[in-house]
Amino acid sequence: MFRMKTLAATALAGVLATSAFGAVDAIKKIDVSADLTALNNEQAASFWANLETDLENAIAARVTDRIANDGAEIIVDIREVELATAFERELNMGDAVLVGQVNIKDDTDHPNNDAYELTVTLETAQIIVPEGAVIVLSTDTTGAYNRLIEAFADGVVSRLK
Repeated sequence: MFRMKTLAATALAGVLATSAFGAVDAIKKIDVSADLTALNNEQAASFWANLETDLENAIAARVTDRIANDGAEIIVDIREVELATAFERELNMGDAVLVGQVNIKDDTDHPNNDAYELTVTLETAQIIVPEGAVIVLSTDTTGAYNRLIEAFADGVVSRLK
């Protein structure tokens, strides 16, 4: 488990080290999807209920100066299985993770096209959880939820070529 988190942190650090503003000068669409009906855990579905809108808004807030009628599309498909993981492991927020397939489609400038999988955990989102501490997921854990959203949005925007 530690090795996977370390690898994810290393991968995200490499992503975040790239230029925050690349050649994608115009963005016409941001679309995040997550099939929350696929979650068998009612608490997880409730906790992540606003994920699509929150992540779309977080990405849009980072590229407001590039929103246009024509340009690239940012399409994110969140993998639902990881959304329930923390709830299935005794509600430990330390296991919370966002994993999504990110596709950048730019019909006006094809070299900007890109596709990759992005993973953000509490560790890579720089949320410090004391060793041995168990943080219970609930609707009151907005700080951790918001930081995961922010870190994922930062990762997407940092990868725009």
